[in-house]
Amino acid sequence: MASSLKLADPSQLAGKWQATLIANGGSPESQASTVCTLVLHANQTLGEGAECLSAWLGEQTTGWFTEPDGLAITGPEGSKVLFFSQHRDGFYQSTLKSGLIITLQR
Repeated sequence: MASSLKLADPSQLAGKWQATLIANGGSPESQASTVCTLVLHANQTLGEGAECLSAWLGEQTTGWFTEPDGLAITGPEGSKVLFFSQHRDGFYQSTLKSGLIITLQR
């Protein structure tokens, strides 16, 4: 069955994003110490904030790519290490195995 979801052009998502790590049921406002800026470069590499995201995941993150229903973060080998599902324009979310939630917001 064909999907009606369109793949976003990387240039549409490139730029600065606010990444927030929150406990399940918590709110970003109450977790201010777990916020960092994450830069997605148009060439699909990660810039500022990659080390922050890597620390949260426990593995190195270096790149990203779009998917029809979200955004994938990749490691040094190019393999997907995290998937963010799109909840609305400018807001993506992923739940880690630990139950912690990471959000990306413009």
